[in-house]
Amino acid sequence: MVIITGAAGGIGLATAKKFAENNFCIVLSDINQDGLNKAVEILEKEYEADCLICHGNLEDINYIENIVKQTIAKWGRIDVLINNAAWRIIETMRTISLENWEKTLRINLTAPAFLAKYAAGAMEENKIAGVIINISSVMSQNAGGYGPAYITCKGGIESLTYELATLYGPKGIRVVAVNPGNIVTNLSNDYKDGSGNNISEQLKNHMDDNTPLQRAGNPEEIANVCYWLSSNEASFITGTSILVDGGFFHNFNAYKMKKLQFPNEF
Repeated sequence: MVIITGAAGGIGLATAKKFAENNFCIVLSDINQDGLNKAVEILEKEYEADCLICHGNLEDINYIENIVKQTIAKWGRIDVLINNAAWRIIETMRTISLENWEKTLRINLTAPAFLAKYAAGAMEENKIAGVIINISSVMSQNAGGYGPAYITCKGGIESLTYELATLYGPKGIRVVAVNPGNIVTNLSNDYKDGSGNNISEQLKNHMDDNTPLQRAGNPEEIANVCYWLSSNEASFITGTSILVDGGFFHNFNAYKMKKLQFPNEF
């Protein structure tokens, strides 16, 4: 069985579908109750999946611990944990409030850390060689200047991945980070200019032109990677980060600039 946070939509829901397609029982965690209800309706109708809804706020440490307790009470085991949920606000270090900073860290870093702690504890107790996957971001090493807390968390969760892989590896528990690039979700559709106009499409086009595959990814492509990493086919992969970004990170400049230099080659 698999626990997925942020499961009401986007990458979380796509991942839940992928695991349901492969006969996993699924725990869905999210703050969005309506979204969870709709997700479970889809999973039960299309995949006949056995699901457990855990509605709550990842800022609450008691809720985090209760996810694991409810899972063990229902199924007696945890095989996979996917720390996918995220929250962020778009503002620079000049303007971010302490409240927003701390909320970002609690949801994006503290919650995954302690959910991993509790889940790994259950895996150890039941002698299960489970898998923990932390969803990071290409932005962990590619800053934009307008997400200080979010980028701090993504860098932190990668370091946490290496730490947990080292700690739990002797018990057969693997821990891996996945670094998505530009993925089309609701979280990528709220960018605004100084006048309040939505500029998400312009930014997407800019990202596309900096990506060798010349497009954004979709949630299903991240879900496929998460499922594969959770399988025995990836049994020797732990303590590392997997880039899923269409080549964005290692590309030097936009293709419109390359075409200025080599108009017949790009």
